[in-house]
Amino acid sequence: MTGMKGPGIFLAQFLGDEAPFDTLDTLAEWAAGLGYVGVQIPCNAQLIDLKLAAESKTYCDDLRGRLAKHDIEVTELSTHLQGQLVAVHPAYDTLFDGFAPPELHGKPAERQLWAVEQVKLAARASANLGLSAHATFSGALAWPYVYPWPQRPAGLIEEAFAELARRWTPILDVFEESGVDCAFEVHPGEDVHDGATWERFLAAVGNHPRARLLFDPSHFVLQQLDYLDFIDRYHDRISCFHVKDAEFNPTGRTGVYGGYENWVDRAGRFRSLGDGQVDFSAIFSKMAQYGYDGWAVLEWECALKRSDDGAREGAPFIRDHMIRLTERPFDDFAASGIDRTAIRKLLGLSEEQA
Repeated sequence: MTGMKGPGIFLAQFLGDEAPFDTLDTLAEWAAGLGYVGVQIPCNAQLIDLKLAAESKTYCDDLRGRLAKHDIEVTELSTHLQGQLVAVHPAYDTLFDGFAPPELHGKPAERQLWAVEQVKLAARASANLGLSAHATFSGALAWPYVYPWPQRPAGLIEEAFAELARRWTPILDVFEESGVDCAFEVHPGEDVHDGATWERFLAAVGNHPRARLLFDPSHFVLQQLDYLDFIDRYHDRISCFHVKDAEFNPTGRTGVYGGYENWVDRAGRFRSLGDGQVDFSAIFSKMAQYGYDGWAVLEWECALKRSDDGAREGAPFIRDHMIRLTERPFDDFAASGIDRTAIRKLLGLSEEQA
């Protein structure tokens, strides 16, 4: 019986210019030393040649072999930054230029085409790496209108999601050709940021079989959404899982919107595992209940704790919460072993009525 895999760690927040955070090999050795067995790799040139990975199975086999020396696997590739650039409202053009190569800065149309190609390459690279899922963002065209003031004109949201679908459907088709799920992280700042927007997007892409979800409960805490009910509703589309904690402590001064405060002073803020309010015992139970067999991956983002402490504490936290699925009912010891004839007798039925 298969079950959840892990613990894994998302490398994006740890990548740096100094060892052991400067290369994939040294990061793998570091992660293994902390007890992780998988790494989620952002599609950053410092870690992976995405174009080569999409074209060469040999390159991918070599990459996997390098990680295997440290007993590490690739959990998924990530194109969070590139996915964001698939759809950008002009209000954010300057801010999001930093997600693209310098030669594309100030060129939103060219930047968008580059982003689309990057995500398609990631689909093919994922297939060459033998992966079943990929992590990304949807991007956003309607986010500046998330609060309905001034009143939104009729049809604005519908057209935004129709355009989002026009951009993502050809990408999802490449994921289908590659046999890989494209998992969108439900996240503020994206047009797909809760269950209602996920349903809009899924309908707009015609319930595409490769349109899937990355579940991260921390973003539900900050929006005051029910993350357990979300699993109940959408478990059949969850392909990735970020294990990240958060807390929400509203006051008379600030709440969900944050008052433009920095992360430390916001009512909602991300925390290291075990330091926040997320009920991970309930989440891991739900995921086991519905047969989630993907990876449990630490994403570290904390306003208070050092990243190396968060990483060190994360592996045992995840490992201790993972549930090994039982192979038989707990009450098997009390099974009566009654045959069909006895069962029919218990029901008041005779063999002649069979």
